[in-house]
Amino acid sequence: MATPDTLQNQDGFKSQFGFIMAAVGSCVGMANVWRFPMLVSRYGGLTFLIPYFIFAFIICQSGMMEEFSLGRWARSGPSGAFGKAMENGGHSKKLGEWIGGVPVLGSLLLAIGYSVVMGWVFAYTKMAITGELTAMGTDMNAIGGTFGAMAPEADTLPEALQMTFATGGANNFWIIIGVVVSLVIMLAGVSGGIEKSCKIMLPILYVLFIVLAIVMIFIPGTSAGYQYIFTFDPKGLLNPQVWVYAFGQCFFSLSVAGSGSVVYGSYLGDDVKIRQSAIICAILDTSAALLAMFIIIPAMATTGADLGNGGPGLMFIYVLPVFNGMGGIARLIVIFFYVAILFAGVSSVINLFETPVNFLQQQLHLKRWMAVGLIHVVGVIVALLIQPWTSQWMDMVSIYILPLGAVAAGIMFFWVMKKKDALAAAQLGSDKPIMKWFLPFGKYVFVPLCLLCFVLGIAWGGIG
Repeated sequence: MATPDTLQNQDGFKSQFGFIMAAVGSCVGMANVWRFPMLVSRYGGLTFLIPYFIFAFIICQSGMMEEFSLGRWARSGPSGAFGKAMENGGHSKKLGEWIGGVPVLGSLLLAIGYSVVMGWVFAYTKMAITGELTAMGTDMNAIGGTFGAMAPEADTLPEALQMTFATGGANNFWIIIGVVVSLVIMLAGVSGGIEKSCKIMLPILYVLFIVLAIVMIFIPGTSAGYQYIFTFDPKGLLNPQVWVYAFGQCFFSLSVAGSGSVVYGSYLGDDVKIRQSAIICAILDTSAALLAMFIIIPAMATTGADLGNGGPGLMFIYVLPVFNGMGGIARLIVIFFYVAILFAGVSSVINLFETPVNFLQQQLHLKRWMAVGLIHVVGVIVALLIQPWTSQWMDMVSIYILPLGAVAAGIMFFWVMKKKDALAAAQLGSDKPIMKWFLPFGKYVFVPLCLLCFVLGIAWGGIG
């Protein structure tokens, strides 16, 4: 029977660049497009961006480094890594393995919800290419009706299940297509599937976003959007909401949840520089969010429209009449936009599915093809059933489970593991000594911030 160590030795990232592309892919998701520009708009350009940049530094220099290091040190995903950390600190290994099940569950549940959203993205990408989206013009009845038919909403899970069984599901075909794409990539393995696909998708995503951001400069009426982005109100920094939502957005965007980053870390070679990789990932993820901002806010400014709330409505409804009103290049803009989002979504969902796949490989010793197949079969069945309740499903996971995973991983690394082993894990692969403030900073800043994220998320109904 294969042991966890054997499994990890058989496959892993072949280069630091491949790892970074995969890690960035796990971070760059659709929330970069449908939430980040909305928050910048709501809280005032630079007034929001300054706290966001501060938290990006804090998280990448603590949480991201910690999760990559923990995974590589343990050569295991959350369950095995937490168990080894507890054993290292003189505590129950079995208890650590059980605690590690929390982020594994969170990752699976989020992957299921994300699969529904990916179904919408695949459908809209197809309609963008065929010209169906552009043909709607600025007719909000047609635009809103199209998305409403594809993504009906229910107030409760029983009501959602009843709706699904009564109608047969609103978007079954494209959800299945999205899950099959994830399945095919992951069956090819870590280096042959995840790494290779992200090395293709992520550069294309950035090129498309850069092209769209440049195009917006030449669209009449976008100047007001740029002026707003670069406004700064010192009084706005006194608003606690600015700081809370900046942290929440950054926390979830950088994907610190004790799951995917730990798993990807377990696939790393000893020569990879953890701190350098974390900094590059944070810079690239933030760059993607900023590019989305430079597309969405100037575009909305051309019509004087308010960004209002974020969420899928922004991406599938409110930007369409804006893009469609841009003349002869509208169809090309729409195609670029949805293809970029498609790549962002696929690179994220394979990271989310990889955590439970890794768990089945290491804890139950299943072969990879069997683990990948089982997880995707469960994922697609549940995704098809919960379609009308996707928003509530995603909120449940992001509010109650993901922050707990981040807290647990932080406690394991910064509080439970022996100090010398934690420092050695982060130091491995780098010639430069790790920062002296790394451990105390993680202990007394990052972990309390994760706890605060959990408490405020429950109190405010979600902050990211």
